[in-house]
Amino acid sequence: MSQARANKGEFTGKHMLFLALGFFGVIFSVNIGMAVVASTSWTGLVVQNSYVASQEFEEKRLAHEQQMAAGWQASFVYTPGMALLTVTDGTGKTVDLGPVNLMINRPVGGHDDQKVTLAASTDGSYAAALTLDAGVWEMRATATTSTGPFELHERFKVEEIAP
Repeated sequence: MSQARANKGEFTGKHMLFLALGFFGVIFSVNIGMAVVASTSWTGLVVQNSYVASQEFEEKRLAHEQQMAAGWQASFVYTPGMALLTVTDGTGKTVDLGPVNLMINRPVGGHDDQKVTLAASTDGSYAAALTLDAGVWEMRATATTSTGPFELHERFKVEEIAP
């Protein structure tokens, strides 16, 4: 048996093996890296109709700028059995939002959705009875005010209650 040795500069099977391993190694490592980043980052915003959402964006942006210029501060608090929303202006007075709708859902999956209408309290805040299981939740409060639409998006976590 004779063994043929590759001449200097000749492309051999070893070269092809290293080239293929290097190519697929880069592809796999980039895919794994992107999967890790995707699974640990923000889940994104889900809308029913992206065209309609894009048309409403400018109106919401202008209303938000007016509200920020007026010094509006919004605070949402969930305690077991109760959701509470308070919006104050730059002077510390509560803002009359009118009817406030609250949409509560899980960040991913579209399950356990709840729609609640918050009622105005005597102190100017808005409250409703609401029971949520332990875990991560997203809420979106919406109302139509004299300055335009009001929206507040917040993600919060409900801790497991010890028995």
